[in-house]
Amino acid sequence: MIKTYIKKLSVLTVILITFGSCDLERLDSAQEVAEGGGTLDTYTAYTIDSTDPMGSNVYGRIVFWKTDLDQTLVQISLYNTIEDTLHPAVIIDGAVGMSSTVSISLDDVDGSTGELAANKFFLIADSSFYDTIDSLDAHVSISLSPEDSTVVAEGNIGANAVPVETN
Repeated sequence: MIKTYIKKLSVLTVILITFGSCDLERLDSAQEVAEGGGTLDTYTAYTIDSTDPMGSNVYGRIVFWKTDLDQTLVQISLYNTIEDTLHPAVIIDGAVGMSSTVSISLDDVDGSTGELAANKFFLIADSSFYDTIDSLDAHVSISLSPEDSTVVAEGNIGANAVPVETN
């Protein structure tokens, strides 16, 4: 019985040494980007102004990026947001103070980072959206929180404002 146990243990040891000594080729991951891939260089940026400059003074920018697939990515960067609070962001038809019809609900802005909470960019899949921004009659509005719709910042976009930067 002990001989059988030693024999089985010896065979197992030989098998483990054989597999352990095999030289496995380690492959490096391919991290190159296809030519032109991952590059965003066409954009239009607008200012988002505080509605209470003496109070919370939340302000920043909204940037619309055009992708190679003719989609539009929306990026928001805000300053003086409230830590650990989500600030809903929407695009509303008409100029600031003229309308309240929401045309696009964007992701919430994370008060801890000042950027969109879910992803860095919000995707608008409509392939013609970016090319119509200049004539868009709208503005962006940022609320205090999901529970409190008090507007803390807003800014005209499209036909209602001159972009602060474009490429």
